[in-house]
Amino acid sequence: MRIYSTLSRELEPVVPTQTGQVRLYYCGPTVYDAPHAGHARSAVVFDVLIRTLKHRGFEVVSVRNVTDVDDKILARSKESGESPLALSSRMTELYRSEMIAVGCLPPDKEPKVTEHIPEIVALIGDLVMRGSAYAVDMPRGTRDVYFSVRGFADYGKLSRRKLDDLVAGARVEADETNKHDPMDFALWKGADRSEWGWESPWGWGRPGWHIECSAMAQAYLGHGFEIHGGGMDLIFPHHENEVAQSEAAHPGEGPFARCWMHHGFVNVDKDKMSKSLGNFVTVRDVLARNDPEAFRLFLLGVHYRGPIQFDTEVRDGGRVVFPGVDEAERRLDYLYTTRERLAALAVLAGTAPGKFPKELQTANDVAKSATTKADAALDDDLNTTVAIAELGELAKHANEVCDLTMRRQKDAAFVAAASIAARALEAGIARVAGELGLLQADSADYRERTRSRRLEQRGLSESDVETKVAERVDARRTKDFARSDALRDELLAHGISVHDGPTGSTWTIAV
Repeated sequence: MRIYSTLSRELEPVVPTQTGQVRLYYCGPTVYDAPHAGHARSAVVFDVLIRTLKHRGFEVVSVRNVTDVDDKILARSKESGESPLALSSRMTELYRSEMIAVGCLPPDKEPKVTEHIPEIVALIGDLVMRGSAYAVDMPRGTRDVYFSVRGFADYGKLSRRKLDDLVAGARVEADETNKHDPMDFALWKGADRSEWGWESPWGWGRPGWHIECSAMAQAYLGHGFEIHGGGMDLIFPHHENEVAQSEAAHPGEGPFARCWMHHGFVNVDKDKMSKSLGNFVTVRDVLARNDPEAFRLFLLGVHYRGPIQFDTEVRDGGRVVFPGVDEAERRLDYLYTTRERLAALAVLAGTAPGKFPKELQTANDVAKSATTKADAALDDDLNTTVAIAELGELAKHANEVCDLTMRRQKDAAFVAAASIAARALEAGIARVAGELGLLQADSADYRERTRSRRLEQRGLSESDVETKVAERVDARRTKDFARSDALRDELLAHGISVHDGPTGSTWTIAV
């Protein structure tokens, strides 16, 4: 398995330093507001990485931090009247529940900054002792601690930025006039005793953002772990500063993280989705409209390093819809229906044929090749788009086998062979979907939850539809075809299709 590393700008093989174990740290949210689609993309990308590594037989130790100390949290808490910790705790629980809803496995560790102040203070103290950081008296009567950027010779190696170019564009804030260099960044920010903070050797204050991740990653994974991840917006300055301070604290011990993995943005109207721009769509907004697995499928439909365009439309009645997620949900409906058809065929018994029917051989071959191709795609820098395409190929051949078997249901030998092919296709779909974190629900549960939500969006109840379907059955029985067609059209206007079969009439409702 190979992952593109921002550090080397090359595909790097995943080679554990400890036999069979891959250590992963990826940046979680700053919890001052509800999570948006960009947060979900980040969680889903690393969830698929974890699932894939586990399918390859690796033990994965995953750490996803929660930044619950931040000026934005402090500002928002003042607006809401909550304490900073009450606000951040509430938003942390919302984030966790919504990431679970979109199918993400909980990380092995989810450290909060507020619970690791001693580790952060100890790391800052180590950097000061080594001469890599310094404390200064500030005009406001407090003390700050800064990392000395020029003291780290490799500064800029992750982002490929030159220090002199960065200094030329640096802006020195009024309260930072005591910094030794404009590019030096804060490890500890002194605060008045009346403000939110903690005790430290440099007085009352709060940690800087960058040092928090270094301390927590070191606490749980040590130095030189396999993969560090996050969004591309974190490459500079956050991850660049993590590299500098972590490696300065461990001179001669090699890189802080061996591979740096960064995912692309979720864009709205060609701009990065972000809270600061005010153009974000919350996960809650999406899940009110669409199935969480459909949202996951949408997020995986583009390679993780590329941008995702998240479009919104306002339809009649002022309804806001997400066309891309709607399309993903239609594809998900197809996959669940396919799996249900396969399950019904796979349980059929019969005498196995002496020679496998030619008409089924292609499907049997696809059942083997598609999983191999999907695995190869995920091994090649987590290419979910190809894996999803192979899942679609499996579903296409599965439906062909099911359709063919219906036409030849009186041929016992053919049905027995089709059942064997169905089991192979069923296993292939389960394998690929499992690595992607898809098709995790029981088919009946999926059908029920999507049906309930779609009916609610249309202001209908299941009994309303059942009554109309029963009326249509009666009209067909009495040969009142005009009435039957009118009822069918009325249901279709709400996206409801009626399917007539030998055992009666059933109905489905579209996205």
